[in-house]
Amino acid sequence: MNPSQRLLKVAMTVLGLCLAAYIVAPPLYWHITEGVAAVGRDSFSCPPCLCDCSSHPLLSIPEDCMKHDPEVSEDLERSFTDLLSEELKLREAEAQENQQRADMALLEAKKMASQYQKEADKCNMGMETCEEAREKAEATLEIQRKLTAMWEYRARQRGWKGGPIKPRS
Repeated sequence: MNPSQRLLKVAMTVLGLCLAAYIVAPPLYWHITEGVAAVGRDSFSCPPCLCDCSSHPLLSIPEDCMKHDPEVSEDLERSFTDLLSEELKLREAEAQENQQRADMALLEAKKMASQYQKEADKCNMGMETCEEAREKAEATLEIQRKLTAMWEYRARQRGWKGGPIKPRS
């Protein structure tokens, strides 16, 4: 095995290892980070509060009691659900607005494309008309050249030796 083949083999191995690290490292990092965070949370959390919330006045209820009171939890869940529902409705309205703007822009683009197409058609028609006129002019010029050559030939047969004939003013 020559040195260039060895070098290629080493390069391919390094490239493969780098590719494997690129694929495996991010998920591994996040799993380790989550595990460390979970261990940290478990070791610093306090036990749940067991209290009788009905014995406290409404304004002085400790925050932990609200977490464990089923009625308060239900109210919080309902308000959270209502908030999520409202957020969803707002986003839906925003999406509909964006869709309408996109539809209007598309319609405007179609109008502009149609207008440009009409202008292009007019231009093409003008070009065709000009081309037809040019072809007719060329044909007429060719006929006139042949006619001029014929008359010049006849004039030379009858003794004319001059240059071009000057028109009378």
